[in-house]
Amino acid sequence: MKTVGTTARGIRAPMIKAGDDIAAIVVDSILAAANDEGFALRDRDVVAVTEAVVARAQGNYASTAQIAADIRRKFPGGTLVATHPIFSRNRFAALHGIAQGCDKLIIMLQYPGDEVGNRLISWDDLDAAGVNPYTDLLTEQEYRAHFGHNTVLEYTGVDYAEFYKSFGDHVEIIFCNDVRRALEFSPHVLCCDIHSRARSKRLLQQAGAQTVYGLDDVLAESVDDSGYHPQYGLLGSNKATDDSLKLFPRDCDAVVADMAARFKTATGKQIEVMIYGDGAFKDPVAHIWELADPVVSPGFTPGLRGMPNEIKLKYLLDRELNGKSDDEVRQAIANKSSQLSDAALGTTPRHYTDLLGSLCDLISGSGDKGTPIVLVQGYFDNFAA
Repeated sequence: MKTVGTTARGIRAPMIKAGDDIAAIVVDSILAAANDEGFALRDRDVVAVTEAVVARAQGNYASTAQIAADIRRKFPGGTLVATHPIFSRNRFAALHGIAQGCDKLIIMLQYPGDEVGNRLISWDDLDAAGVNPYTDLLTEQEYRAHFGHNTVLEYTGVDYAEFYKSFGDHVEIIFCNDVRRALEFSPHVLCCDIHSRARSKRLLQQAGAQTVYGLDDVLAESVDDSGYHPQYGLLGSNKATDDSLKLFPRDCDAVVADMAARFKTATGKQIEVMIYGDGAFKDPVAHIWELADPVVSPGFTPGLRGMPNEIKLKYLLDRELNGKSDDEVRQAIANKSSQLSDAALGTTPRHYTDLLGSLCDLISGSGDKGTPIVLVQGYFDNFAA
């Protein structure tokens, strides 16, 4: 019996710059780590690479001026309503360019919090004020009359109403959870939500909006030689400088296929490869759902497709194998199909890439660890193997 199950190692890599051969860097970094630390690579090991270094190697950047040019191209003059951006200086840095691209910008904020759980106020605050978040639209003045200056996030100390207004005297803030109410201010709407964007666009179109786009439509193609993303546009972007953003990486399936082929040549092993961004977990203290990217993994090799088909070991032990030896338990697991048994009871249906992406996001972190590559071994093992 193996005495170690799943392991995950953060792998250091050199500083990656635009134009670098990201596949060569990843393979070389893994092989160097294996040599230095004395471990061997095995079939079905998983190598995961952060989306940030892939996009950087691709040079997939855009300036706020290029964003503004695309906004002007997509929307007529007059007032534009940007609905339901998340509260983030990093993730909604595109606001600078959006504000530059219109005559007047009204930003519709969700309350009591945004779609990923950043909360301005509590549900108790709403109850005490007699405000119905399902129906009530509040101007900034009305919001502050009810809740004072509770537009500051506890964990960042940033007043997001003031921060978003700082991009121009033509920017106003309202609070409402029904995107259709944006049409009371303008028939031209930019949907800035992430995971609910398709519904938001549909509701607005059905309600008679003249022009509806989402962040995924902005820079879906290159504008004035900008970076772009044909599927996600500005979704998944991060602030790079005061006047530029790094976009989500493109062509990720081709990137991981290249890496897997190089691993096969160098090691003879079938290594699974994925690119990952945010994990898909919720913080139990801050109540923030971490997934501000449109997906956890924008590219992965075919062996990572699907969901675990696992037997709930503790349930099996309590119900059927109590008192059995380890050898008997291993044999029972090897013989049992969880598809035909309720022994799978309680396993959460999540995709491999979401599970692995969450693990890797926690391992690599987003600070100064310097480990944009994660090696996961033994992930597909079980007690019987």
